[in-house]
Amino acid sequence: MRSRPMLWVTTALVALVTATACGATAEKSDTSNADSGKPATGLRLMVPNTAGGGYDTTARTAAKVMEDAKIATGVQVFNLPGAGGTVGLQRIVNEKGNGKLAMQMGLGVVGATYTSKSKATLTQTTPIAKMIEEAGAIVVPKNSPYKTIQDLVTAWKANPKGLAVGGGSSPGGPDHLLPMQLAQAVGINPKDVNFVSYDGGGELLPALLGSKIAFGASGFGEFLDQVESGQVRVLAVTSEKPIDALKDVPTLKGSGIDLVFTNWRGIVAPPEIGDADKKVWIDALTKMHDSPQWKAELQKHGWTDAFVTGDEFGTFLTEQDKAVAEILTKLGLAA
Repeated sequence: MRSRPMLWVTTALVALVTATACGATAEKSDTSNADSGKPATGLRLMVPNTAGGGYDTTARTAAKVMEDAKIATGVQVFNLPGAGGTVGLQRIVNEKGNGKLAMQMGLGVVGATYTSKSKATLTQTTPIAKMIEEAGAIVVPKNSPYKTIQDLVTAWKANPKGLAVGGGSSPGGPDHLLPMQLAQAVGINPKDVNFVSYDGGGELLPALLGSKIAFGASGFGEFLDQVESGQVRVLAVTSEKPIDALKDVPTLKGSGIDLVFTNWRGIVAPPEIGDADKKVWIDALTKMHDSPQWKAELQKHGWTDAFVTGDEFGTFLTEQDKAVAEILTKLGLAA
């Protein structure tokens, strides 16, 4: 199922308002396999935050599917964390013309370009594909005293500054916007929220397991292994309907909290890449999207298919950039 042609962030976020890495010189790309029908070769996919987070999981899953389905061979995934993803973004922008490199990204990078005052912007990149949407989750460690979302909200309202909430994104990213919106929905002033920022789920999870924060807010897919092993408990998900992967977990709406929140992830390439290189990326990702292996991964991770490519993704990205900038400006997080 393809994504609905709508800009979720405008409606979802409006309720809330009442380090640079130097890139190497781009090498001339080998586009000999662009139309040959042979597997793509030499592709590199950068993850702009730490291993173990949502971007990392999505990128490595996509690379594995492309390898297993013989769509591409030797896909290299590597991490370049920092500043909410804008260190990686600067690298992508610096790699002008390098058609072999792309970056996994999403809403968090959009917000970070403003809150980190990044010189590099997503509008400078080449849009390749929007891949998935994912609901958020409110998660606590196994020894937490909060057994339900109502338990947590009651304690949070009584002492909003005393209960730290962690997220795997910088201010302006989805893991920051989610608890701020949740606070607004339950009657807490977002300015009173004690938010602790971590650079990706790879850093958020140890903080949650070590009880350094009272609860976490992030994409639910990042916690599935820990849920299965009993290390953490998901109190609620932020989707419209319950999620198959967490079928016993209620939604916020089902728990009497009027909030639905959805994150998204996609891939961009450096500026000014050739048409043939762009086609290699889009063709490879389209074949991946259509493969049974990818459909199985969507089911496994509970991701919602949101696949669009090229200019259609570019239009979406421009709209997201504008909407996030407007919201963060009103919140005092962007100039």
